[in-house]
Amino acid sequence: MTGFGKAITNAGGRKISAEIRSLNSKQFDLNLRIPGNLREKENDIRSLISKKCERGKIDFFISMEEEKTDRVSFFNKKLAKEYYRELKSLAHELKDNSNGLLPIVLKMPEVLKPEKLNFEESEWKKVLACIEKSLKEFNRYREDEGKNLQQELQSRINLILSNLKEISQLDEKRVPFVKEKIRNSISEIKGKIDENRFEQELIFYLEKLDITEEKVRLKIHCDYFNLTMNEENSGRKLNFISQEIGREINTIGSKANDAGIQKLVVQMKDELEKIKEQLNNVL
Repeated sequence: MTGFGKAITNAGGRKISAEIRSLNSKQFDLNLRIPGNLREKENDIRSLISKKCERGKIDFFISMEEEKTDRVSFFNKKLAKEYYRELKSLAHELKDNSNGLLPIVLKMPEVLKPEKLNFEESEWKKVLACIEKSLKEFNRYREDEGKNLQQELQSRINLILSNLKEISQLDEKRVPFVKEKIRNSISEIKGKIDENRFEQELIFYLEKLDITEEKVRLKIHCDYFNLTMNEENSGRKLNFISQEIGREINTIGSKANDAGIQKLVVQMKDELEKIKEQLNNVL
């Protein structure tokens, strides 16, 4: 969800710059900073950004710079007099005899205003186009990041599948080994063994160690993960699938009772944790 976009245009004798940045966030969180003469368009700007960005911690800034230095300003004489009277009264109360109040008054809010505060409709369209261009650049940045991220996620899922294949190979040798180990242990006990009872108990024991279903489900989840990465706005869905992958890996580890399989399970868990970290950056 990280991204950056910027666009510049000219409108109403001003240089307009629109800039957007984003970081990871589970929700849409917009911090909007715009000039005062665009306040009436704030809802329109927010609506446009929310449609284009969907999710993430978004910082969006619009800056404005006057290109014409000879722009006529409007002097609010009535407001200036009110400021002057209040400042003079305060100075009298504080017994301050300084007379440099006029420069202070001229810097007070709303005393000097640009001749033209609001944009004409044609000028607003230019500003809107600038905003849309910055959002387009922003989403292009996200798409490029997404392609790189998809390759990394896919490589890690493929490593999990590769480990799963090795686990399957070890699992084929595990059952005969367990049978032989139990038989040797029992043979050391004096007395005859009831073969039928032994086979029944052995089957019951091996059922607890069986990981066939877990291997099948893990393969299905990994394939589904790769398929889902090609869908739009798949971040939350991929998170859910990764949780299911984790459950199957944990179950294999708890049931395997084999050092070689346990080692591969640890490697799979490591890859899965890296996948989960990267999924925070997927829409």
